[in-house]
Amino acid sequence: MTVEGTTEKTTDVDARLRVIVVDDDPLARRVVKDTLQGAGITVIAEAGDGREGAELALYYRPDVVVMDLVMPGTDGLNATRRILEEHPECRIVVLSSTDDDELGILSLRAGAVGFMSKTIGLDALPRALHAAHQGEPIISRRLTMKLVDGFRRIREDGSGLRPVRSPLSSREWEVLDHMCKGRTTDEIADELVVSVETVRSHVKSVLRKMGVRSRQEAIDATRRLRAGMVAEEPATPSAS
Repeated sequence: MTVEGTTEKTTDVDARLRVIVVDDDPLARRVVKDTLQGAGITVIAEAGDGREGAELALYYRPDVVVMDLVMPGTDGLNATRRILEEHPECRIVVLSSTDDDELGILSLRAGAVGFMSKTIGLDALPRALHAAHQGEPIISRRLTMKLVDGFRRIREDGSGLRPVRSPLSSREWEVLDHMCKGRTTDEIADELVVSVETVRSHVKSVLRKMGVRSRQEAIDATRRLRAGMVAEEPATPSAS
């Protein structure tokens, strides 16, 4: 689902959607809450910063979290990562004061399923949350094209590619991607904004699931896998 021009109808089941709103602006929270409740959505909690939002989400286990990005203390990206590490079924839609595509990509990489600008009419928000709960991505057409363009530019060696079915989790693949780039444990921790111990735990899990004994073996196995995936891609038909 793209943000513009949504026309989906709300069903009775969708009306029971349970949502948490996280934003450091009390007025913004009130407006979002009133909009959602007016559309039949249950707002079960509100939070004024990322830390509180993550704690409430892990306690109440909502269907969807509406997450602001820039907040004091724990920001929206870190809060998103924390929620999804313990509650991966939760859908998080980032509601940002800017429509910056780079922030949108960062939000998606953190695990959000949607990125919307606060400049978009709030009447589109309830429909977007219903769609997110049903497994649809909530991004603008412009951001969609940016993602498609990025995919087209994937290196020929398959760097960044991941198999459709894999025993590794999304976060483990993220750690493995950084390993393939030659980054150290400390550098990976800084990049992902997690503790060094968390990275080490992910690395151990990656080695165990891949059936290898060292980081280098994991990197070599990943490169062979990606080389095979690139080789299997169908050739572009030539003009007759």
